[in-house]
Amino acid sequence: MHRKRLVCLTTAAAVACMATGVASASAATITGAGSTLVQPLEALWAAGYASSNTGNTVSYSGVGSGTGITDITNGLVDFGASDAPLSTTQQAACPQCVQMPWALSATAVGFHLKGITSLDLSPKVLAEIYLGQITNWDNSAIKKLNKKVKLPNRKITVVYRSDGSGDTYAFSNYLYHVSSTWASKVGPPATTISFPTGISGKGNSGITAILANTNGAIGYVAASYLIEQGGLGAIAVQNAAGNYEYPNLPNISAAAAAFPTIPANNAISIVDPPKSAKKAYPISTYTYVIVPKNTSDAGPLQSWISYALTTGQAFGAKLDFAPLPSAVVTAATNTLNSLS
Repeated sequence: MHRKRLVCLTTAAAVACMATGVASASAATITGAGSTLVQPLEALWAAGYASSNTGNTVSYSGVGSGTGITDITNGLVDFGASDAPLSTTQQAACPQCVQMPWALSATAVGFHLKGITSLDLSPKVLAEIYLGQITNWDNSAIKKLNKKVKLPNRKITVVYRSDGSGDTYAFSNYLYHVSSTWASKVGPPATTISFPTGISGKGNSGITAILANTNGAIGYVAASYLIEQGGLGAIAVQNAAGNYEYPNLPNISAAAAAFPTIPANNAISIVDPPKSAKKAYPISTYTYVIVPKNTSDAGPLQSWISYALTTGQAFGAKLDFAPLPSAVVTAATNTLNSLS
């Protein structure tokens, strides 16, 4: 991106400048890449931002969180987007990178069984399915949780992401928290995991396509993609309070509310909320924008990200993105204002 920075003479003026989108002398195309979870929302943001009076436009490529982090680290884009916060290694590779939560959603668990639209699964059963220990839909452990459902004698086809994915990070982070067997056999969360069983698909669109075309499949996928696909079943995942919850807006917000502390690096894990969060969906996640702290394009990036943090939040509900908590907006804005 090449353009003159927006110039605001005071801190107060800078906030006003970002919020109102004051146009600068030359317009810019801001480039980004990464998360497919946030891609549908980012498209709405970009359209709204393009119609504002900044004169700027945004070009975004949904290539997966892992590639988004690599691209911003290598200076190939103006911003990266990831549903996983930077790991220690990734932060070391991009020491000038800062991350800000800019959206809040969930990784859903979808499935395809003809005639069945919803199922309850416990953390133990979900982990055992992805460990390859439960291999059939009429397994006694699944039947016990779904006594009113006639489950078929059908093989379970486990589906996972082939590309570096924030949804993989959120899902593996959840299983790491709730299953000691998963933790010992598979290890800590990451954007790329060596799954013990299953078949892979690229991007959230790839996962939903496999689910749609495979009777007997189960797969983790961004909630908005599961909604958009239609016709697939959704898993109600048991939370720590013992309740089975879907990734609906109130349940996502309940998960976020259970973790009010915001670390200095803005990395906030909200999987497996405590028992006090009775309605929380346990595989909820923030998604992050990652930018260089020192950049000649600080002004345009501040304008764009400020739009996403404020006006852009209104676009989220229909895509299953909950509003960011006010404390998270404040923390993200403080980081945003530190760009120079």
